[in-house]
Amino acid sequence: MSQVNISPTSPVPSTGDATSRRWHLIDALRGFALVGILFVNVPDITRLGSDIPFDRRQSTLMDTVLEFAVQTRFVPIFAFLFGLSAMLVIQGARRRGTGALVPMLLRLGALLLIGVAHGFLYPGEILREYAICGILMLPLMLWLPRWALLGSGVLLTIAAYALTGGGLATLPGLFLAGAGAAAYGLPKVLDAGGRPVWITFLVATALAVPAIVWQTTEPGDPRFTTAGGIAGGILAVVYVTGFALLWQTPVRRVLAAVFEPLGRMALTNYLAASAVFAVVGLLVPFREIDDLAAVSVGALALIAVQSVLSRVWLRHFRYGPVEWVWRMATWRRVVPLRGAALPAA
Repeated sequence: MSQVNISPTSPVPSTGDATSRRWHLIDALRGFALVGILFVNVPDITRLGSDIPFDRRQSTLMDTVLEFAVQTRFVPIFAFLFGLSAMLVIQGARRRGTGALVPMLLRLGALLLIGVAHGFLYPGEILREYAICGILMLPLMLWLPRWALLGSGVLLTIAAYALTGGGLATLPGLFLAGAGAAAYGLPKVLDAGGRPVWITFLVATALAVPAIVWQTTEPGDPRFTTAGGIAGGILAVVYVTGFALLWQTPVRRVLAAVFEPLGRMALTNYLAASAVFAVVGLLVPFREIDDLAAVSVGALALIAVQSVLSRVWLRHFRYGPVEWVWRMATWRRVVPLRGAALPAA
């Protein structure tokens, strides 16, 4: 099962004021998280090795890499960014003097329809749950004061990890925490990469060590163990803050070039990846293959192609094709598509 956040961070075309700026770091973070999600999704989409008896399957180095570096690490990032992006859309509606309730209901309803359709390609898809949970949390996002929004999100997230170890139970808390963090200006804090980010990174890194050690005591897919879920949540904080710190260095150019196009077209790329591997699955007997490394290389190749194609597309168009339709459904009007969203170099 995967979770993906695909909300664009700028709800309306920029009017030039500081409050309507687009946060390129958030786009890049979304693209970075999409990469991790695809590495987890592809074995599930292709049903890799599902016809091989369980006692004949062998654990490989790639299994270990996924279990300790990828699985459960990117799920919290997507859920948190989903809530953060929802609040940015709400703030955008308010800046325009428009009520946010109807646009958000239309937005989440459209996402639900997309998720239902996507389920025919990938039964483990999570967009439906995102949409339903978003609708349930929407009144709180709209009407709670920001301190209550952030506080309830943090408390619900901690409770979900403590009681269930992660999974779907964390969605409400992470959505609310992301929305509350956006209300307090977290995108600006991350973009600055100052002392708060450094402190959070160091604390999370220190906590990650015992968490990973604990995960080793509960072997198996970390998506279904308490230790794996909690370790994933802590590593998610390490990844986000570490990425934000690298954003302040010359590496930023590489991060932006690779991940920002993926993040700005995350919904399109997420759906396209399922379609590609569903078609490939008709030609390759993945069910009889137990080679996670080969499938992971295929996922990496697809990610590289998507990054390049997304950059080319965004040199000519403002949004990805699915994002464009989704935006029109949100705002109930035709939105101009042509116009570069990324620089040519």
